Amino acid sequence: MPSPLQGGLPPTGTPAGPVLEIACDESGFSGANLLRSTEPVITHASVDLSAAEAVELIAAMRISPVEVKSGWFLRRPDAPAALDRLLTGLRGRAHVHRIDKEFFLVTQVVDLLLGEASYRSLTRVHRSAADDLYLARDAGADWTAFLDAFAGMVRTRRRVPGGPEAGRFLRARDSLARVGGPAADVLGRITEARVATIVARLDDGDRSIPPPLEPMLRALADTIRHWSAGRRQVLVIHDEQSALTAARLARLQRALAVGDGPSPLVGLVMADSRADPRIQIADLLAGVARRRPEALPAA
Repeated sequence: MPSPLQGGLPPTGTPAGPVLEIACDESGFSGANLLRSTEPVITHASVDLSAAEAVELIAAMRISPVEVKSGWFLRRPDAPAALDRLLTGLRGRAHVHRIDKEFFLVTQVVDLLLGEASYRSLTRVHRSAADDLYLARDAGADWTAFLDAFAGMVRTRRRVPGGPEAGRFLRARDSLARVGGPAADVLGRITEARVATIVARLDDGDRSIPPPLEPMLRALADTIRHWSAGRRQVLVIHDEQSALTAARLARLQRALAVGDGPSPLVGLVMADSRADPRIQIADLLAGVARRRPEALPAA
């Protein structure tokens, strides 16, 4: 017997209006290992196909109606024609969110140490400050040391309480600030007091802070915002993803709500990708987007 699927937030109550059902999967996910992963990018794909439409598309691409991976798909002799069938079948019916893992860490530095450090931060990106800080990426060893120190400071698993990692981060901040320019201006706004506050909250297990090294929540937030345009509510069918726990999803659900209106996220149901053709298509699209981003039409 297969193990029960982990994660998810089953919908409750009666939706306030029409609900759009989408199926999602990712490619390149490596957990909290963001700096030393062999996959520098995560792609999160979603489609609004029905199960029947997904089966029909799988048949049109002449692939077996079981889980299929993008590497094999892109190496097949008729890959260009099969890819064209995939993209034609998904025109206007799919969305891909791409996360550069290094830039994600930069956004987390800004969100945690200059922003509000809450699930609301997943619904917006302080893009200007993040872009300015990212300008320091050519600083070589100082840049790597800064990101590594930040990741060590905010890592929630096997966490060592107290200030050693905070001290290492502050020293790395000062070293990187020598790069000057807009990045140094951003770094100058990161205070020792704010670092101490965030470290104390993490040490106390403050769950109102989204897991700092967990990019799947931001990818999901972006996906929901895309599909809910026009005030639609969205039910997500997702391949099993242990990072998407009920508690985290409930906080994200509340953060996505605008004013007194209902949240655009109705719920998230985990499904076995081997049994759901919609997730198989989302998985294939995510893999293609990661391996061959130039093949996808511009957003």
